[in-house]
Amino acid sequence: IAAAFCFQTDLTAGQCWPFPGSRGHVVIKLPALVWPAALAVQHIPKEHSPSGSVSSAPKDIAVLGLDDEGDATLLGTFVYDIDREVLQLFPLTVQQGRVDNTREEGGC
Repeated sequence: IAAAFCFQTDLTAGQCWPFPGSRGHVVIKLPALVWPAALAVQHIPKEHSPSGSVSSAPKDIAVLGLDDEGDATLLGTFVYDIDREVLQLFPLTVQQGRVDNTREEGGC
C-alpha cells in the first residue's frame, strides 16, 4: 500500500510549505494501523527553482512512529541530499509492533 501526502494545493515552484525557522514538525495520524516500509521525499531541482537555489529543501529528517499513548519509536534518520535525485527513498525500520502515526521533521 502506498500513501502520498500533499500539504498544500499550490505546487508551483517556489510556493512550498515552509516551516518557520530552521526546524519543523509534521504529525500525520493514519486511519488504520500500518507497518511503514519507506519514506519518499521529493523537492524541485535547482534548475526549476525561481531563485536558482534549493537551500530550503529538507535536509536532516527523523521519522518516528507514535502509539495511541503518544510514545515514540524511531523509525529512521536520513539526510536529503540536494545534489542527488530530486526523489529520494529512505527505508524505515519498524522495531516494535505496529505504528499508527508518523512524524517527519524537516523544511520545505
